[in-house]
Amino acid sequence: MTGPHELFAVNRFRDARNAPLYAKLKRLVRQAIVAGKLAEGDAIPGEREVAQMLKISRVTVRKAFSELVAEGVLRQRRGSGTYVASPARRIEQPLSRLTSFTEDMELRGLETDADWLDRSVGLPTPEEVLKLGLSPGERVSRLHRLRRAGGVPMAIELAVVPQKFLPDPHRVRGSLYASLHGRGARPVRALQRLHAVALARQQAELLQLPDGSPALSIERLSYRPDGRAVEYTRSLYRGDSYDFVAELTIAPEARP
Repeated sequence: MTGPHELFAVNRFRDARNAPLYAKLKRLVRQAIVAGKLAEGDAIPGEREVAQMLKISRVTVRKAFSELVAEGVLRQRRGSGTYVASPARRIEQPLSRLTSFTEDMELRGLETDADWLDRSVGLPTPEEVLKLGLSPGERVSRLHRLRRAGGVPMAIELAVVPQKFLPDPHRVRGSLYASLHGRGARPVRALQRLHAVALARQQAELLQLPDGSPALSIERLSYRPDGRAVEYTRSLYRGDSYDFVAELTIAPEARP
């Protein structure tokens, strides 16, 4: 097994990705944990030592380590050093309740925020026309964002809503469902499809995971009380943090 010191060789650190040095260092640590080269409780070399091995500044190392500590990947003991933390607590998400990401996280006492990747109004794709039952010429509002909970990237989400229900996507600040509720258009039921995928490079970078990491792809089509489709959302949830739970019961006629 590769030791912690060997992981910080310059040849392992250099790659072709156009990313800040601190982000490359974070990726190096995460990849080592996923690959089993660093285990829970392993000590990480000190800032000065890592900076010397990688030929970067201590400020860069400190920023990378501080963010990894905030994300629960590493932990620091005053006067002792930096260590690999225990695996993060997984989030259980029931499939029987229709809630927004913001509501899900608030129920767990986690603060949410997001990086907006796109907020725009435009013509729908053929798939969106079919899913949302749109008429010719109708436009849609798109909300594409990286969702975080407790400062940790959790999901990449692309929501598409007919413009008649959401005229200006820039007015959405937090919960999409809260904005739809304010316009009398909150969905009351939805159909979801889930399947496992491997993250592509750009997706993995957004979620701060190694390329090819497992994720859950979720497609949700939500409806208003009158049966009209109001939201078509495609999301990628990191597979190391989520468990989706469904309660099953035996139909009355099948009981002995």
